[in-house]
Amino acid sequence: MIKGLYETHLYVENLERSIDFYKNVLELEFCHYEETRRIAFFWIGKPKEFMLGLWEKPKEEMEIRHFAFRCEEEDVLNRAVAFLKERNLKPYNFLKDDTEKPMVFAWMPALAIYFNDPDGNVLEFIAVLEGKPRPELGVISYEKWKETGSVNL
Repeated sequence: MIKGLYETHLYVENLERSIDFYKNVLELEFCHYEETRRIAFFWIGKPKEFMLGLWEKPKEEMEIRHFAFRCEEEDVLNRAVAFLKERNLKPYNFLKDDTEKPMVFAWMPALAIYFNDPDGNVLEFIAVLEGKPRPELGVISYEKWKETGSVNL
C-alpha cells in the first residue's frame, strides 16, 4: 500500500528567513504560502512529487528535526560539499577524521553528507549505493567502501 514518502514538515522560528533559505540557498521550488497560518510549502523534485512544509512556531515550541534529500551518487560525491560551502553552509560527516567528505553508511549502503538549516534542523544529501549491505563496517569513507569490493557484489 505505501509507495513512498510524500510530505514532511519542519518547525521554523522565522518563516521569511526559512523561505529565503529553502528557496534561494537550497533552490527548492516554492509552491504555496499562507500568511494567516504562517506556513509555506516547497516542491522537492518535480512538482507534486514530494513536498516540504515549513510551519512557524515560537522557539520554545520547536523541535529539531532531520530529513534527507535524495541525490545521485555523483552529486553527493563530487558536488555536494562545494554546493554547501558556496552557500556558507558547513558540511559534516560522522567519520571523526576532521574532513568534510561524504561518508558511507555501510548497512544500507548509502553515501551521505550532513548540514544544518538556520533553525538547526539536521539536513542530509544522500545517495543509495549499489552493492551488498555491510553493516559490520559501520560508517566509513567512500574510498574504504570501494576498497571492500562490496560495490561489485
